[in-house]
Amino acid sequence: MTAELDHDLVLVVDFGAQYAQLIARRVREARVYSEIVPHTMSVAAMLAKRPAAIILSGGPSSVYAEGAPNVEPAIFEAGVPVFGMCYGFQAMARALGGEVARTGGSEYGRTTVQVVEPGVLLSDVPSTHNVWMSHGDSVTQAPEGFTVLASTAQTPVAAFEHPQRRLAGVQWHPEVMHTEHGQRTLEHFLWEIAGCRPTWTMTNIVEEQIERIRGQIGDHGRAICGLSGGVDSAVAAALVQAAIGDRLTCVFVDHGLLRKGEAEQVERDFVAATGVNLHVVDAQERFLDALAGVTDPETKRKIIGREFIRVFEAAEADVISHSEEKVGFLVQGTLYPDVVESGGGEGAANIKSHHNVGGLPDDLEFSLVEPLRTLFKDEVRHVGEQLGLPAEIVWRHPFPGPGLGIRIIGEVTRERLDILREADAIAREEITKAGLDREIWQFPVVLLADVRSVGVQGDGRTYGHPVVLRPVTSEDAMTADWARLPYDVLERISTRITNEVRDINRVTVDITSKPPGTIEWE
Repeated sequence: MTAELDHDLVLVVDFGAQYAQLIARRVREARVYSEIVPHTMSVAAMLAKRPAAIILSGGPSSVYAEGAPNVEPAIFEAGVPVFGMCYGFQAMARALGGEVARTGGSEYGRTTVQVVEPGVLLSDVPSTHNVWMSHGDSVTQAPEGFTVLASTAQTPVAAFEHPQRRLAGVQWHPEVMHTEHGQRTLEHFLWEIAGCRPTWTMTNIVEEQIERIRGQIGDHGRAICGLSGGVDSAVAAALVQAAIGDRLTCVFVDHGLLRKGEAEQVERDFVAATGVNLHVVDAQERFLDALAGVTDPETKRKIIGREFIRVFEAAEADVISHSEEKVGFLVQGTLYPDVVESGGGEGAANIKSHHNVGGLPDDLEFSLVEPLRTLFKDEVRHVGEQLGLPAEIVWRHPFPGPGLGIRIIGEVTRERLDILREADAIAREEITKAGLDREIWQFPVVLLADVRSVGVQGDGRTYGHPVVLRPVTSEDAMTADWARLPYDVLERISTRITNEVRDINRVTVDITSKPPGTIEWE
């Protein structure tokens, strides 16, 4: 999707920042459409996209380092508003004739900033507040005609603006949640300095995508979509269903590794909400047979991935063979981060190998339909709500492709899956009751199947299994912190699991951040 005439477009120029995607998200939260472009893109190519504004991201380099990305001065002469952040701020200052120096002082993490002149950018922002910094060099002199807005103990020029030229910048990261008033600062640039229109909404997304899908597939085209039980494939399928109706067929492979009630959600609730044609394949025995005796985590992953592709291919072939007309389109739930991480969306080929269904047979030729290709996870959830999908699907926590197969430490058996499913269901139920679903990013429950621990249950000695609760908070899963659940919630979960789930006599909590630990155990 590109920005339509009734939406303004903001380009986020990525200089290697770990936060480029977050910047793009924050722009969209200000109801302005955004896209990420590499710093290697020429100014002419950027301007060809007709952006309403350009944001220069942070980056790991020093502006003085050999081979460091440069900013073409032409970008500031094109009449397009520009906002620099961190590295982008320093590159901007240098390109416009300001001074950037190695002052010998660095600022990393939480830093107090003093507003000396609010201007437009920092209006309605407290004169002293905390921001998130990450830099070694500093701007020591602003370019001619620019007003210095803020400083810190180490940085004499921490923010500046030139409203007449519609140029501004800050040394800190306004996009991260640790920066106070960061979103307000960004909105001041977007709305007041750049004059962007806040017209990008979920309703727009739904309406525009339905029209786009109809245009792509046509009046008679047929499509197929693989459902995983997760929100991405569900929303993608719902959008296509809204566009072409019964010319879409969805395939759901029940591999037996989903959590309690999730297969039923797809087979019953999703169909009820959308009316989609659903082809269900019960492959539970096949997956259990393939996983028998396997304990190595990576081997488990490879087996599950291999079997899924084989089953999905067979299901596709079956659907296609029974279709009176050619099925020419494949629907995938590719998200914007997938596009960026797989090469910036330079073509569909790299997405096919990256994302949902993987190794498609060479003799099956599809045109890809990726209705979520420009969206982030939180936007996808809102689209799902707009389409009337059940909350249990829309707000489902991220769940790994191999499912419970990598949440059992040891061999995967039907008995162990049943035990873990019950424990997991109790944890999810109590989190929902406590109103914590949307505060927690993910909540794996891990069965230590190859570990036995001594316990006392019913006045008798037991040797049961421990389970590990792994609740985490995160924005994007790249980093995560362990969730500080209230003790009373933990108590209810622990008591219910040990009382209601056979063979579990010990409940533990994983309080490791990421890094060093991953969210999943395997």
